[in-house]
Amino acid sequence: MATPQHYDKSIQPWDAMRAWMSDDAFRGFLQGNIIKYIARYQEKGGVEDLKKAQHYLSKLISTYTETTNG
Repeated sequence: MATPQHYDKSIQPWDAMRAWMSDDAFRGFLQGNIIKYIARYQEKGGVEDLKKAQHYLSKLISTYTETTNG
């Protein structure tokens, strides 16, 4: 999924959030967004919401892998 231009910042919002939050809190944030986009895709955003869920899931997987060593 391409990053929208309005997210073209020197620091990405979720990088700032990760710095401010515990690993568990940040993973909870990611998980909550995955649930949100999957729950609403049929009524609201369709495939675009599924792609957003996939984007958050990819970040959750990489974060989990980094913090648990696999």
